[in-house]
Amino acid sequence: MAPIPTPSAEPHDSPDTYVGLAAERAEHLARERGWSTVRALPPGAIITMEYRVGRLNLEVRDGRVARAWKG
Repeated sequence: MAPIPTPSAEPHDSPDTYVGLAAERAEHLARERGWSTVRALPPGAIITMEYRVGRLNLEVRDGRVARAWKG
């Protein structure tokens, strides 16, 4: 049986630091800080609930990040 791959570590970065930033700036900054996946979502978007290491979710309202969370 093949070994189960070890997921890479998440950046040591708090999602709260993105709240209030312009969406484009937040996405750019998150990628610079090492997030492998960054997804911008409109408020109330229907999303899958699986946890993905290295993914940062940004809820964007009126062009600014209103909420941010890992996974």
